[in-house]
Amino acid sequence: MGADLQARWHRSIAEIPQPAWQALVAPHDLPHFSWDWLHCLEISGTVAPRHGWQSCHLGLWRHKELIAVAPLYLKAHSYGEFVFDQAFAQVAGQLGLEYYPKLLGMSPLTPALGYRFFMAPGEDQRSVTRLMFKLVDDLCRRNGILSANFLYAAADWAVLAEQAGCATWLQLRSEWRRTGEHHFTDYLARFNANQRRNIKRERRAVAQAGISLTPMAGEEIPPGMLQQMHGFYSAHCARWGPWGSKYLTEDFFRLAEQRLRRHLALFSAHEGDPLAPVAMSLCLRNDHQLWGRYWGSDVEVSGLHFETCYYTPIAWALEQGIEQFDPGAGGSHKQRRGFRAEPFSCLHRWLDPTLDQLLRSWLPPANRRLVAQINVLNNRLPLQSPS
Repeated sequence: MGADLQARWHRSIAEIPQPAWQALVAPHDLPHFSWDWLHCLEISGTVAPRHGWQSCHLGLWRHKELIAVAPLYLKAHSYGEFVFDQAFAQVAGQLGLEYYPKLLGMSPLTPALGYRFFMAPGEDQRSVTRLMFKLVDDLCRRNGILSANFLYAAADWAVLAEQAGCATWLQLRSEWRRTGEHHFTDYLARFNANQRRNIKRERRAVAQAGISLTPMAGEEIPPGMLQQMHGFYSAHCARWGPWGSKYLTEDFFRLAEQRLRRHLALFSAHEGDPLAPVAMSLCLRNDHQLWGRYWGSDVEVSGLHFETCYYTPIAWALEQGIEQFDPGAGGSHKQRRGFRAEPFSCLHRWLDPTLDQLLRSWLPPANRRLVAQINVLNNRLPLQSPS
C-alpha cells in the first residue's frame, strides 16, 4: 500500500462522515447503500452485535480524503442474507473448522443488487479492488475468520472480484423490466390470453371486495403511515413463526419516516380511506428502479397480495417512468406475473486451503444447474409468442 494511503476499519458507519461516504456511493444511485439507510439500520438496533451483525466497514483514505469504502459486517449466523450457505457451514464443520463469524459484504437484510467496493472517480478500479481484498484477507487471517463473502454483486464489479481471486456462486432473482410499455394495459398485452384472464380475475376480486389501492411516494407519505406499515410487517412475519424473517425494528420504521421517505414508495390497500389501510406494501425506489418489498394484510382477500405487491407497483412504475422492478427474494409465483428469472453473482473467499478447494470444485456444476433452471423458468413465462 502506498505511503499516502491509510486503511481503517470502522465499527460503525457513524465513524465515517456522511458527505465522504455519499461522495462515493451517490453516483451509483443505490439507496440501500446510502449512509442514511445503513445508519438507520445501526441506530435502530436492527443491525447490532446482539442480533449477530457487527459493522466492520473498510475505508481507504488518502490523507484526509476517503477514496474507497467497502460496507462490511462480521456475522454470527447466516440469517437475513437470503443466500443460503448453510451447506458451506456444514462442510466446514466436517473439517473441524469454525464457520462463524464470517465477513459479509451486502446491504443488511436487503436482497438487492449493487454491492461493490465504492471508489472515488479517477481511482484505478482494478488495483484498488485488489488492494482492498488483500486488506480483507489480512483481517481474516489476523482474527481467525474463515471466509469473506460478498453478496448481490454489481455485474461489473463481480468481474473485478473474480479476477482478484474470488469464487463466483450464481443465485437466482426475479426482475420486471419495461419493454416499451407505457400503461398497465400494455403490460397485460404481453401475456398470453389465459394469463391475461387470470390477472384480470385477480384484480376484479380485489375491486369486488371494495378495496382500492393508493400509491404514496417520498414526501407524499403522510405522517404515521410507516408506523402502520410496521404493524402490518410485524403481523405478517409473526404468521410464519421462526421462518418469518422479522428483522426490522419499530425504531427503524420511525427513523425511515424522518430520514428515508425520499427513497420509499408505499402502496395502501383500503376501503375508501388511504390513511386507514387494510393491507400495505413498502418498496425502495430511485428515479428508474423499484425494489420490493415488505407487506402485510389484516384481511384475507383473493388476489390482494398480487395486487398490493406486484400489479399496483408495476402500474405506478409505468406512470413514473421507472424501468425496472425487483420484487424481492423467493416466490415461484413471480414468473406467472411476468418477472423473468435472472442470475446474479455472489463472491466468496475461503482462507482454509482444503475448504477452498472443496467448495471451488463444487461451484461450476452448481452454477450450470442454476443457469439451466433459469432457462426452464423463462421458457415457461406466460407471455405472447413473438410474431
